Amino acid sequence: MNHLIRAIQRDGFHINKNVYSCSTCSFIRRQISQSISKPKPLIANNVTVDKHLPILPDIRPPAVVGPVEKKRSDQEWTESRIYLKDLHQHYLKLSKSRLTSLVVVTTMAGYAMAPAPFDLITFILCSAGTGMVSGAANSINQYHEVPFDAQMSRTKNRLLVRGILTPIHALTFAAVSGSLGLVTLYYGVNPVTAALGAANLFLYTSIYTPMKRLSILNTWIGSVVGAIPPLMGWAGCTGGVIDSGGLLLAGLLYAWQFPHFNALSWNLRPDYSRAGYRMMSVTNPGLCRRTALRYTIGIFGLCCAAPFCELTNIYFSIAVAPLNAYFVYLAWKFHQKSDSKTSRSLFRFSLIHLPALMILLFVNKHGLWSGNSKPKENNEVITVNKDEQIISSIFKKAEPL
Repeated sequence: MNHLIRAIQRDGFHINKNVYSCSTCSFIRRQISQSISKPKPLIANNVTVDKHLPILPDIRPPAVVGPVEKKRSDQEWTESRIYLKDLHQHYLKLSKSRLTSLVVVTTMAGYAMAPAPFDLITFILCSAGTGMVSGAANSINQYHEVPFDAQMSRTKNRLLVRGILTPIHALTFAAVSGSLGLVTLYYGVNPVTAALGAANLFLYTSIYTPMKRLSILNTWIGSVVGAIPPLMGWAGCTGGVIDSGGLLLAGLLYAWQFPHFNALSWNLRPDYSRAGYRMMSVTNPGLCRRTALRYTIGIFGLCCAAPFCELTNIYFSIAVAPLNAYFVYLAWKFHQKSDSKTSRSLFRFSLIHLPALMILLFVNKHGLWSGNSKPKENNEVITVNKDEQIISSIFKKAEPL
């Protein structure tokens, strides 16, 4: 600019355009020439714009414009509305519908495997009551873990974290669902099933949930929570009687959860560590691998013991052997080389293993095909043959007058 000013002072306003050819100088020359050729008073209401001049962009840094408005909008309150048509979807998410469905399916399996007559009404009430209690437990779990769920990528979009439902709304839903579920189990099934449901609700919400941030023992307690629903189905069918077959079925569900959850938690270690959860995959990776392998071998042994508890026939141990062998093989690979690939393979197969195991259990149920299953003495159902009753009434001696 200094050389341009000296040129103007030396030559007046007649500047050699061939010498000064930069774009900035050309723009200034046009402004000077226009102001000399057509001098006009500076009037605010009469502003002329040269359409041939280039429009200079806004050179202010974007940091001055953007964040101020964003910060101002973040501080404003927004109204949250809950529509009635979406309420059932919110309740399904609050209940963790997929986890609750798994709980109900294992309850049905326990009912179907019990050595007692099948009653459709009791079966429906037992399944519905267990589902309502499970939904209440999951709602209370989400209520307690809102600040920790907000720190995890897997759970940061849950309803309570996003503020779609209020904590009071979630607790009210849990109270209503849990109360209805326990009343249904008590009056529609039997008191033993209701007591198991209440114990599982307390165990999950008051012991397992807070222990996740205290000790790795939370995995063992969580496995007990997952093993109780088959016992509820068994007790619901037998009238409250639990024998060795029901305990073995619960043991299968207890053992299955270790390879399933340990493989799942392996790829979620950053999330669990960020939220402060004490999981085996975070605090003791070696124990996490060994536990998954041990309990898959334990499942193999329990399946071999099922015929001796009169839970299945002898063919079950043979039919389930390839399924369990591949499960053990995947757990061994996870133990030898723990990475995202082996853990994901073990987790995905666990989702196939459980329903396949339940189908094989039911198909090979003790006495299902032979029809010679003996009911338990304390649960025996006395039936009267109508033909014998008619015959006895015919040959009955007449009473004397």
